[in-house]
Amino acid sequence: MLKIEHLSVSVDDRQILHDINLHIKPGEVHVLFGPNGTGKSTLISTIMGFDRYEVTEGKMFFKGQDITHMPVYERAKLGVGVMIQRPPTIRGLTLRQMVNICGAAPEETEKMAEWMGLNHFLDRSVNEGFSGGEIKRSELLQLMAQRPDLLLLDEPESGVDVENIALVGRAANYILNSNSTAPCGKACDNSRCALKNINPLTESKRCGLIITHLGHILKYVPAQIAHILYEGTIACSGDPQEMLACITESGYESCINKGCRRCRK
Repeated sequence: MLKIEHLSVSVDDRQILHDINLHIKPGEVHVLFGPNGTGKSTLISTIMGFDRYEVTEGKMFFKGQDITHMPVYERAKLGVGVMIQRPPTIRGLTLRQMVNICGAAPEETEKMAEWMGLNHFLDRSVNEGFSGGEIKRSELLQLMAQRPDLLLLDEPESGVDVENIALVGRAANYILNSNSTAPCGKACDNSRCALKNINPLTESKRCGLIITHLGHILKYVPAQIAHILYEGTIACSGDPQEMLACITESGYESCINKGCRRCRK
């Protein structure tokens, strides 16, 4: 689904990433660990095609198409969706309008907003006056409408309380595994039942790349492969839960330099 080969990226003439190789197959979810400032957000932003990230070497392919220099809107139309850490406030554009732009019919917008606890936010400007958790839910609501084939999540747990982490996790799992925006086909007595009843790793071909520090999202979104991004390159790959335990126990550098038994280079 996503193939990145020998990718190097600069921001403001400063190299951030070098020789990144990453293959994500249909139906796979990968998780990306790494210290702050090592280039994790740069990688996701480059995959999405944001302007300030300059590809100096390498190629990126999505669904067999070369997207290395493709504009953001074309990548979105092709099926790439992203939740960034600090999305902008868009005054004058309501959340309802944004969700409709992303592809939801009016009745779907109402139902999905109810699932995400945002039905009273639909007629407010996008992200204006929203708390950190409300912004995360707003971003996921838009992604639920878009239904991307590649879901990119940049630290979905940051700034989110315990209750909202569960909702964020279920929503991400729903985006990856649901084939429609209204799985129950009718009004639910429990407004969030559609998010609770998703069977992880069904026959969905959608894939994901998730940046996390604490790993809370892994309780709700099963991942198959984890990577450590260190000093601008992928230094180590392995089982997500084992790698998280290794990082917690020994730290990033020790896991990489000492050849932690739980990781494989």
